[in-house]
Amino acid sequence: MEIVETIPASRKLQAEDARKLLDTATKIVVAKGKKVDLFSVMASADDEIIEAMLGPTGNLRAPAMRVGNMILVGFHEDVFSEVLG
Repeated sequence: MEIVETIPASRKLQAEDARKLLDTATKIVVAKGKKVDLFSVMASADDEIIEAMLGPTGNLRAPAMRVGNMILVGFHEDVFSEVLG
């Protein structure tokens, strides 16, 4: 895997940044603790996906990465192993 861009944690990504990520993906995987939500960008409402991608402070959950046409937001070990393994 090649890392194309790294954004430091001090730069907070918010709803506008999350919306830009939607333009580059067909599938979004959002992990919040043990819960994992899968979204198809074509089938789901953008506002619902954006809300899931953001944490309680209004910033994009970390880590967030693009793998092909998929966006992974938040950490879930099983999902990371499956996608990146």
